[in-house]
Amino acid sequence: MSRRQPEASASEGRARREDQLVAEPQVHRAVEQLLDEVKGDPKTQPLRLLDDLRGKGAIVTGGSTGIGRAIALGCACNGVHVAFNYLDDGSGTARSEAEETARELRELEVKVVCRPCDVRDAAAVGAFVEEAVQVIGGLHILVNNAGTADDSALWRMTDEQWANVLDTNLTGAFHFIRAVAPHFRRQEYGKIVNVSSVHAVRGDFGISNYTASKAGLLGLTRSAAIELGPSNVNVNAVAPGYIRTTHLTEMVPQDVLDRARERSALQRLGGPQDVANVVLFLCTEAARHLTGVVIPVDGGYLI
Repeated sequence: MSRRQPEASASEGRARREDQLVAEPQVHRAVEQLLDEVKGDPKTQPLRLLDDLRGKGAIVTGGSTGIGRAIALGCACNGVHVAFNYLDDGSGTARSEAEETARELRELEVKVVCRPCDVRDAAAVGAFVEEAVQVIGGLHILVNNAGTADDSALWRMTDEQWANVLDTNLTGAFHFIRAVAPHFRRQEYGKIVNVSSVHAVRGDFGISNYTASKAGLLGLTRSAAIELGPSNVNVNAVAPGYIRTTHLTEMVPQDVLDRARERSALQRLGGPQDVANVVLFLCTEAARHLTGVVIPVDGGYLI
């Protein structure tokens, strides 16, 4: 049995943290901005032991805010060049958020592509992938994170509500997987991670379109893993629970968040970095023998 090492004193811990701030101020600022989104819960530390990722190229869909932003910054912290898209709704807010994320990525000294691209548009997706390959110098990782929700009781849901959520969350992921597959097959290497949801396996009232889209994404994950496995391409999924982001806290009533926290075995909501760390692990060679799996990142919500 191994012997537990003595715990460091509080002053020693502070000294180490101060040394890290001096050595890596840009990384620290970017990570702290992410962690500030998780109010009131223990702060998650970024995964930073991924030397095999350095120099690779990644596409992160919907990478300007929330979980996508955490994944994009986590990649950049480990030396991964990043291309990310966002949906330009014409308000100017989405563009400004994307530009801010792109600025933070460039501060981490990686190549960056930041472009509006509607994942529902197959032609736009193909053009985005080709530009990403050229600008960031190759492609090795795809994270399908872009998603939307438009809740309504089943008997009140319109065709437009159904189609928009399915086309974004499921068909959008298919468009990107199909576009990157030739590159991954040709180089006989690739990592694909699809961001699903706990609602893929546990439904709830008023989210039939969202649940169907995220459940379909799990089926797509397994099928793609079988088809791309012979080309040394790993295809996996994560299923986040309730993750505290600006979008979540604006859209979900507080009583729903409180019930989700109480239902969690860990009695807390997760943060974007919690999901990003698992995604990054699945993109490393430490996970080389995992494919077609779904990892819940839910604090025990599904137990």
